[in-house]
Amino acid sequence: MATYIILSRFSPEAFKDPKDFKTLAATVSEKIKTECPGVTWKESYATLGRFDAVDVVEAADVKEVERAAMIIRAYGHSTTETLAATPWKEFLNAL
Repeated sequence: MATYIILSRFSPEAFKDPKDFKTLAATVSEKIKTECPGVTWKESYATLGRFDAVDVVEAADVKEVERAAMIIRAYGHSTTETLAATPWKEFLNAL
């Protein structure tokens, strides 16, 4: 399985109260689990800076990762940037 990093920025219009974000996140998560069964969530981080969230996922099919990113955009009211990631040791061995 390949590893991908999904970087997300939340729209200011996505929620009024930060507590409402929990409901929004649960909705997006459930939608991805249902529609993208080939995507395995490895870890998620809230971050400070350019992006609000960093998700590390694995999938055999990049199309499912693309779909997951689009669900985050549509239902999570976010912008996303998705990166293919290679473990450092694998990267060095390929050189």
